Amino acid sequence: MSTKVILTAAVENLGAEGEVVEVKDGFARNFLIPQKRAMPASPANLRRVEALRKKRETEHAAQLAEAQAAAAKLATVSCTIRAAAGADGKLFGSVTAADIADTLKAEGVTVERRKILLSHPFRELGAFDVEVRLHPEVSAKIKVWIVAEGETAPPAETGGTPQ
Repeated sequence: MSTKVILTAAVENLGAEGEVVEVKDGFARNFLIPQKRAMPASPANLRRVEALRKKRETEHAAQLAEAQAAAAKLATVSCTIRAAAGADGKLFGSVTAADIADTLKAEGVTVERRKILLSHPFRELGAFDVEVRLHPEVSAKIKVWIVAEGETAPPAETGGTPQ
């Protein structure tokens, strides 16, 4: 015999969350339902899952629109970070995502440091393009200028290697 269940979580080799699948009675009764990975496929449960799916879709659309607005705002932003450097242009430390987030916050733009994608910290003076991932589907690039502490303006765009 088999039973139809609605998956409440993704189950490997069976299906994704929200799918209606047919499984053996014992598998549903002894594993899926007690582990809260599935619920019986009754008409009431199907309506509940459909309502949850619609709610998630609207939330996702709102988050996507918010991220796109933030990306448009970030596209116009560039930040200048002053750091101690030697005569050869090498920094005495490094510039990390946290430093970039702090500089952006001082300029009035709030971005979580985890959303700033750096393959490695910057260790030299120059101009760099940095990607900020605001949403899984939306990212923006900002220009980061790293200048020596004594300089007043960003150098020409020839220094540094783009990210």
